[in-house]
Amino acid sequence: MTEYKSASGKGFFDTNVYADVKDYYGKRVKTTSDLQSKACVAPVQPIPAYVREALKKVHPEITARYYGCGLVVPESMEGCRILDLGSGTGRDCYMLSKLVGEKGHVTGIDMTEGQLEVARTFLDYHMEAFGYKKPNVSFVQGYIEALTEAGLEKNSFDIIISNCVVNLSPDKKRVLAEAYSVLVGGGELYFSDIYASGRLTEEIKNHKLLWGECLGGALWWKDLLQLAGEVGFCTPRLVTANMVDVKELQDVLGDYKFVSATYRLFKAPKGDTKTSQVIYNGGITGAEKVFQFDCQYTFKANEVVEVDGGVASILTHSRFAGDFTLQPLGSSQKACCGKPKADIVDPFELALQLGEQSPGPTTGGCCSTRSADCCK
Repeated sequence: MTEYKSASGKGFFDTNVYADVKDYYGKRVKTTSDLQSKACVAPVQPIPAYVREALKKVHPEITARYYGCGLVVPESMEGCRILDLGSGTGRDCYMLSKLVGEKGHVTGIDMTEGQLEVARTFLDYHMEAFGYKKPNVSFVQGYIEALTEAGLEKNSFDIIISNCVVNLSPDKKRVLAEAYSVLVGGGELYFSDIYASGRLTEEIKNHKLLWGECLGGALWWKDLLQLAGEVGFCTPRLVTANMVDVKELQDVLGDYKFVSATYRLFKAPKGDTKTSQVIYNGGITGAEKVFQFDCQYTFKANEVVEVDGGVASILTHSRFAGDFTLQPLGSSQKACCGKPKADIVDPFELALQLGEQSPGPTTGGCCSTRSADCCK
């Protein structure tokens, strides 16, 4: 067992979990078809056209070795510094390198040497495909529980993404704390992961196959809310959720259910209990007229929406500050969407709601397709 010491004297241990995960993704899983369940490749929302175009430019060998449970493409990324936790062979890194532009930068960190070797092999290929004069992507070997020890600077990233990786860590709180540390003020952790309907038994947690399949290490979703708050993040905002089909492993998993969910966590002031009115100015790439912030708030350009103090704080202290105008309460302009909504949503309930709806535009807040009547 190898111990990694931090500057503070505290370390974390390269336990059997890390060894098993390295073996699973470094040796046993070569392509997506080698996975035993659909947890790590759960279905996602329809992919925006500009993201599809970026994905088309990713080398086929990189795409073939992609394992993820959601689409991790936050909005308004141009020129940003982005960190990908558990970057694997680099599919998301290369996609994002196209979206941030040559003035932005994407860093991928992964603990598996074999996957990083594949990612680095195609660096020149992608920079040439994007027409960049110099690389805007770099890859670092290290643990997502020890970002600063891997050489990443505190307060240096605008956005951190992660795609079905946090569940593979035995120390989720440390992952969140390290992410919080390297984010700039107003920065965001935007990530997809697998969550369980309750706290898992020790038997399931110690099952090697279930860990590799992104199930054995899944958090109870309510524990995510608690850990995020303890670290310092604002209340997690649920973006979307899909039920995960685990019938291949149901005999081992029993009555537990699993969901793939995308959350946004911001390093911003918590805000107060007062409500605010905000106006989306429009113009964000891919969301020029309608911006789905999370599953509760979908902002239409130039419309007034009443939000709670937490959301108002996020919108005014993050990279979205220039995209919104705050309006004093009592203004002559009436908010279209009524009262602010509760800030905590059960991802299992959301997944069931979305599963019952017919295909169409993503639904979310009061001004969404699902409840358009409120804006008439």
